[in-house]
Amino acid sequence: MNKDLTKGPVMRSMLLFAFPMILGNLLQQCYNVADTLIVGKFLGSHALAAVGSSFTLMTFLTSILLGLCMGSGAVFSIRFGKRDEGGLKESICASFVLIAGITILLNLLAFACLDGIRIFLQVPAEVWNLMRGYLAVIFCGIAATFLYNYFASFLRAVGNSVIPLVFLAVSAALNIILDLWFVLGLKWGVMGAAFATVVSQYVSGLGIAGYTLAVCPQFSGIFRDLKVRWSCMKEIAGFSILTCVQQSVMNLGILMVQGLVNSFGTVVMASFAAAVKIDAFAYMPVQDFGNAFSTFIAQNYGAKKQERIREGLKGAVMASMMFCIILSAGVWIFARPLMELFVDRGETEIIREGIRYLHIEGAFYCGIGCLFLLYGLYRALGTPGMSVVLTVISLGTRVGLAYLLSSIPAVGVPGIWWSIPIGWFLADLAGLVYLKSGAMKRKTKIQI
Repeated sequence: MNKDLTKGPVMRSMLLFAFPMILGNLLQQCYNVADTLIVGKFLGSHALAAVGSSFTLMTFLTSILLGLCMGSGAVFSIRFGKRDEGGLKESICASFVLIAGITILLNLLAFACLDGIRIFLQVPAEVWNLMRGYLAVIFCGIAATFLYNYFASFLRAVGNSVIPLVFLAVSAALNIILDLWFVLGLKWGVMGAAFATVVSQYVSGLGIAGYTLAVCPQFSGIFRDLKVRWSCMKEIAGFSILTCVQQSVMNLGILMVQGLVNSFGTVVMASFAAAVKIDAFAYMPVQDFGNAFSTFIAQNYGAKKQERIREGLKGAVMASMMFCIILSAGVWIFARPLMELFVDRGETEIIREGIRYLHIEGAFYCGIGCLFLLYGLYRALGTPGMSVVLTVISLGTRVGLAYLLSSIPAVGVPGIWWSIPIGWFLADLAGLVYLKSGAMKRKTKIQI
């Protein structure tokens, strides 16, 4: 099932590779969205606010592991493009040891800092007990998140985007079934939603790990026979940690905005909790297309096929922008019915604020679509540090403007929503300027 992206029609290869990734991550979103739908409909606004704020925190923690795995995946793709089997095996071993160690540390820190989360996120007292219980269970799934993302990143790096989809499909279906059973059948409340998520995560994590170890020849005897050189560990750490910083800074900014949102009370918390799920679903396909594009570029960069890189970039920009325009139109038109999927129709204040969020942010998905392509391109060409720079520009603008604008009485909460697309477009501008600069050409030896 491995696909060599250095051969065949450029756009067809890229789109066929991207489709299972897009579908897979949409299913992955079902973990928390299923919780939100069921909790919001049957347990009330306080429970919805608790689960929604937890989602933002868990997205931040997951982004650390996802960034590490994505960075390693870029190295895997380059090695695969070069046909360097020995180097690929060494990179696999080095990255597993590095990321597994960070996962253990992250899990310990999450439990140690559990009670400090309330202060950092400014969680109202009436929501905290529900949120604390939910997080105490959810943190138990961090190891499963590592397993799934590590082995999925490897499989995608060598051109197999189907198997990760299969395991996610099973896991997402299981999560919905367990949500209904634990929350509605057993009456476990938000704790039931958390248990359903964690069990489902371990099904996908352990399942994909077992499959990869059993089927992929690159893992045969790898931890028994292979010695990892310091230079390889350094390379893996460079790619992984910089990509991790890019992903985690992006989500840390969102987490800081979550704290600001929480300070405006339960209504704004609940509206943000529902709207951000819609938002994540809307632009998740564009994000995954950017990741598929990154694998395509990395394989061709390793194979030194510059013309395919240029052709792939042009096609990816056109496809991404067209899709973003369609998404923006859909979210704008259907903002109310989308909010009513998560919130009872009687909660008019929550729905009204959520619609305002979607009308502001949803109109500018082209900005985030371009940014995801720039992230993927710089990671694939061995310059992940530039992705960090773009993230700092985007999130620095977002956080700074959110606090500034929302403090102006005439602007208030909408200032938080407007800060998001402004940050996207400033980062896009910086990324495009650097892309055409002489420094980029000297660094990568490629003229784009």
